[in-house]
Amino acid sequence: MFNHCCALARKSRNCHFTRGARTLPRDRLNPYAGFVPPPVVLHHGLFGFGDFELGKLKVRYFAGGIDRAIGDRGHPVIISRVHPTGGIARRAAELKETILRQLKSIDREKERVIIFAHSMGGLDARYMISKLGMDDRVQTLVTICTPHRGSPYANWCVEHIGQRLGGFQLMNMLEFDVQAISDLTIEKCSRFNDEVTNAPAVKYFSVAGSRPLHRVPAFLMHSFQVIHDAEGPNDGLVSVKSAQWGEHLGTWPADHMHAINKRLVLEIKEPTGDITPYYMKLLDRVLKS
Repeated sequence: MFNHCCALARKSRNCHFTRGARTLPRDRLNPYAGFVPPPVVLHHGLFGFGDFELGKLKVRYFAGGIDRAIGDRGHPVIISRVHPTGGIARRAAELKETILRQLKSIDREKERVIIFAHSMGGLDARYMISKLGMDDRVQTLVTICTPHRGSPYANWCVEHIGQRLGGFQLMNMLEFDVQAISDLTIEKCSRFNDEVTNAPAVKYFSVAGSRPLHRVPAFLMHSFQVIHDAEGPNDGLVSVKSAQWGEHLGTWPADHMHAINKRLVLEIKEPTGDITPYYMKLLDRVLKS
């Protein structure tokens, strides 16, 4: 057993960052002697994307070095890439395929992963675990600003943009999948929660975000007000109430975009700053569980 652990530790020291279909070699030593860090999946939300490059410009969904900080702990990092606006079932199937493929590519296919899922990504992951037989491949799911009970703003968008203004009809004509918008309504998420139950072998944690109106990006002010009127404190897209699932680990002083280190508001008083340390504290917490 000891020799087996040593072999895995040596392998983890030469692990790869996995980004969609690309792998980036690592050359730093595993800082935790005798501990084999499990792979960590970073899964994006609605309108999200995997990492990509435009010339020398690298664009990351989880920005500001979140993936690098996790990798520096010795964890192989898998960056998901699923349909940006597809429904939960479609995105969950694509997430499963990505995880299994990338685990195989780094010769860790029998290990269980930790998933950090932002926004809608948390619903994808829950569906994947419970409905697609991935409960034996996931040890922990941490959802970050996920609308587990739906979002009043999704309801607003369905009513005013999708139906009244004909947005859904136009998307159907263009054969563009926007099922995600309907899946995030309060009614759909209520049915989702009845049907998609937690897997006993998986640990579930959640984090919410909250900011006052004057500290969210301008493009989130309307959604903030819609959600605030219905459910109170929120991050501009998801209420604190809706974001709680499993063991709730608190509310970050961040808007929905700041939760993935996209800082779009100038912070002067009591700045949250780089959100990466919050992820590291989450990682420490779940590893102790």
